Amino acid sequence: MVTQQKQVRDLQEGGYVMMDEAACKITHYSTAKPGKHGSAKARVEGKGVFDGKKRSFSQPVDAKIRVPIIERKQGQVISVESDTVAQVMDLDTYETITISTPNDADLSPEDSIEYLEMEGQRKIV
Repeated sequence: MVTQQKQVRDLQEGGYVMMDEAACKITHYSTAKPGKHGSAKARVEGKGVFDGKKRSFSQPVDAKIRVPIIERKQGQVISVESDTVAQVMDLDTYETITISTPNDADLSPEDSIEYLEMEGQRKIV
């Protein structure tokens, strides 16, 4: 997996973090004061980027955590095969890929889209 190390204190809402071996977008971040015998703790809640599952963890703010490297790419819809699948051409490499579409997306051929990619997983934004 393509990741980098960060301290928990450097995370912020809207960023990405690895939770249970899945890339997640942080939806809530809060810290608790240090106790009498310990360090400050952070509670991080997130939603899976590619699977949509909610996850959370609590760790000291000086602990190291893995952060995924997710690329934002531009594409153009070539065809819509069904309500759930679309053929998209990457505007940088001109390769044609198949991406599952979100339920509320109203895509038609020649639409310009933005999508996220990480290790072969793709999702239309």
